[in-house]
Amino acid sequence: MNKPLFLKRLLEIIPGGLSWSIIILLIALAFLNPVSCAVIIISFDFYWIIRTVYLTILLVMAHQRLFQQKNENWLKACQGLSLRLGFAQLYQVVIFPVYNEGLEVLRPSLAALSASDYPQDKIIVVMAFEERSLEARKHASILEKEFSGKFGAYLSTFHPDGLPQEGRTKGANATWAAKEARKLLDARSITYEQAVVSCFDADTCVDREYFACLAYHFLTSEKRHQASYQPMPVYNNNIWQAPFFARLVEISSTFCQMIESMRLEKFVTFSSHSMSFKTLVEIDYWPTNMISDDSVIYWKSYLYYNGDYRVIPLYVTVSLDVAYSSNIWRTIVVQYKQKRRWAWGVENFPFVVSGFIKNKNIKLSNKIRRSFHLLESHVTWAVWAVILVVIGPLPAVFGGSFFNQTAIAYNLPKITGLLFKFTLYTSLTWIFLSWTILPPRPKGTSWLKHVFLIAEWVFVPLIILVIGSVPALDAQTRLMLAKYMEFNPTLKGNKML
Repeated sequence: MNKPLFLKRLLEIIPGGLSWSIIILLIALAFLNPVSCAVIIISFDFYWIIRTVYLTILLVMAHQRLFQQKNENWLKACQGLSLRLGFAQLYQVVIFPVYNEGLEVLRPSLAALSASDYPQDKIIVVMAFEERSLEARKHASILEKEFSGKFGAYLSTFHPDGLPQEGRTKGANATWAAKEARKLLDARSITYEQAVVSCFDADTCVDREYFACLAYHFLTSEKRHQASYQPMPVYNNNIWQAPFFARLVEISSTFCQMIESMRLEKFVTFSSHSMSFKTLVEIDYWPTNMISDDSVIYWKSYLYYNGDYRVIPLYVTVSLDVAYSSNIWRTIVVQYKQKRRWAWGVENFPFVVSGFIKNKNIKLSNKIRRSFHLLESHVTWAVWAVILVVIGPLPAVFGGSFFNQTAIAYNLPKITGLLFKFTLYTSLTWIFLSWTILPPRPKGTSWLKHVFLIAEWVFVPLIILVIGSVPALDAQTRLMLAKYMEFNPTLKGNKML
């Protein structure tokens, strides 16, 4: 095995190896030395109490920022900028990579785009279809007739299947579409510095003020081309129709992204995001053979600019669909696969560390800190629910009479109870905040639905185990064993059934 391949495999093994080592060690300690295991669990419980309080405070702060800026007139703010900043010359390139999404998903996304307050003649839309999709040409033709006259430019692209060095990934489709958009910019003599590109999931419905907010932050930011711009993804397009399980998971996903927006040191692009078209061209577009393209694009930029690259949070929402199916079991499977695909972002770890080794211009302290943050976040994701829910009771179960007479045995359930009390208090905060981001209740939906929205939070402990640690462990184990995942898109609209 040559050196680069050996290093790659070593780095792929580390996250899963570390996660499984922690779990196996704690289970072994529960049998062999219950007291030591209980001490570790109590320490972890205290850590998690502090972490839960900290994250909830960040969530409240992010929520406050979101609502402070909700009614901001961003278009007026842009128009008030000095002419030298170039708002009048700024174009928005919007790419929608499409797999098998139907018209019932694509139409609302384009309708939201056409309802934007941003000057429509400065919006360039690229509907990026996969050539292998049987209905791609048909859907493209229908949408062109309905929407092509509403924007400054409208393109339908068809990504060929089986190109060299490519996988069947969203990043490959988005890259093909961006190169087609580049040809259009060249034909119209629009410089890449004048264009901001947004890559949206097919079900993304933007807020009316999104592009004006994006333009304002882009034009007023120092080193504007060395930043990505991340809105707050809210999964509420169909939240009133979704079953409780899917609804809870996606509300939690929304809150996690809001929390991350307050931790700029760790903030990485996720799902729908925007960046300078100039930067996109310079870093050679999205990866065409990696699943986690929406986060890898940040790391490609970070490496290209020698660590001088950041993500700027935009406290404006983009709405997406809740993924669910026709019954609870199928919904669990859909959600599990979606979260496993998100957890496959662990493939970033070998990519980033390999890049750090090759790049001599990034400070060693930055390399160590960012590598640790990336590894710690994925390992924590994989083990925390297992430790709290599965391993926590084991010392008492296997400790025997000697352990049950110790002070540790007396305090373990008390600490665990304290943890669940804090979880209850923070859940009440999360419940209240979840109400504030709900869209209006549709006609024909009973007011009792609000009661169910409260009661269903009792299922959170089950959900955090099934859709918390397990998908992350699954993804890390696959990477550790070189059982590489293929891109498994979350089906939306009628395809969900």
